[in-house]
Amino acid sequence: MKNARHVRLLLRALAVSVLAVIALFSSMLGLIVSLRGVGDAEARVQQILALHHGTDSGMPPPRKLGDAIVAVEDEHFYSPFLINFLAGAGRAALAALHTSRDPGGSTIPQQLAKQLYGHGTGLTATLREIGLGVKLTFRYSRSQILAMYLNAVYYGNGYWGDVAAARGYFGTSPNALDWAQAAMLAGLPQAPSAYDPIEHYALAKLRQRHVLDQLVVNHYLSRSQASAAFREPLGLGRRP
Repeated sequence: MKNARHVRLLLRALAVSVLAVIALFSSMLGLIVSLRGVGDAEARVQQILALHHGTDSGMPPPRKLGDAIVAVEDEHFYSPFLINFLAGAGRAALAALHTSRDPGGSTIPQQLAKQLYGHGTGLTATLREIGLGVKLTFRYSRSQILAMYLNAVYYGNGYWGDVAAARGYFGTSPNALDWAQAAMLAGLPQAPSAYDPIEHYALAKLRQRHVLDQLVVNHYLSRSQASAAFREPLGLGRRP
């Protein structure tokens, strides 16, 4: 009798949980439908580059820099949509509930949406970014999204886009970056002033180490390859 009551309570709790999940997804679907379209995303990237005298890197995105960005910013980027969506939404929503500042921790599509369509603070703004990120994911390929992200973000020192950053810091093209340089650039978008390798070389190296560690965790590099990359000279245009 007691076991039967426990089973009934468990089933009720499960039913409530299922209904809550359905309600959440229904609300999210309604939000996504209500948001603006993202068909102008590529045009907006070009506007950012034109405004800051940047250059489009073209397609496809540079492999090493792309892998480094994915490893440190969104390790589920190439996972099935639902896994990527739940991971990013969970991180961003949790952060937004605990701070009024930019929550960070969001997926690459969410970060691209923020860069192209503006952003605010709090849960409402985060949900909007999640919704626009979903729209970007269904409208564009992963390669297109990654290329747009690399082109649209700021890398410090007045360098917008990966072409300007690779040329400005290392005097090379994005496709010619080695792992040391790619890891350094991949660490900059989250805090380009704080991790500026010209002005704050020690902090930039710590950030580079973190990116290299993430490349190991996500099986892009072995531990020995990452350690070797960390020791390599960067060839900065202006040495600290």
